[in-house]
Amino acid sequence: MSARKGKRKEYLTVKDLQKVLDSCTLHLSQLDEVWPHIYIGNVAVAQNKAALLKLADDSTHFDLDVYFQPAADFIHKALKSPGGKVLVHCIMGMSRSSTLVLAYLMIYQHLPLKQALQKLIQKRAIYPNRNFLALLLDLDLQLTKKRKTCQIL
Repeated sequence: MSARKGKRKEYLTVKDLQKVLDSCTLHLSQLDEVWPHIYIGNVAVAQNKAALLKLADDSTHFDLDVYFQPAADFIHKALKSPGGKVLVHCIMGMSRSSTLVLAYLMIYQHLPLKQALQKLIQKRAIYPNRNFLALLLDLDLQLTKKRKTCQIL
């Protein structure tokens, strides 16, 4: 085998991430603490179910990534305040909310996507849709490139 083949870089795919998610053995509940002081819940935990149902559209084409940084900033700021806790919720508490928490873990806790997924599925049954997984993969690549560039400088 040539040295080039032995050093082949392996990239994660959406299918790889779905395998990690499929390994979760937890049952879905209404509310779980998935990281210290960060909760993911469904709409039953939130105040206004009717309004949230109208706003929630877990479309496979929704550009949730524009909310990654603002949501991560909000979570980070809230956790820094005395006694700070955060509830991140969506209708089922499986896709949107978990995607935003994953983005926070990647941006502020510097966890690679696969490790962030593994941490969350130890605490809650989550399943971001394929589009959200692809957006998280893009974020993971951006953050990896940024960290490598910072190390070189």
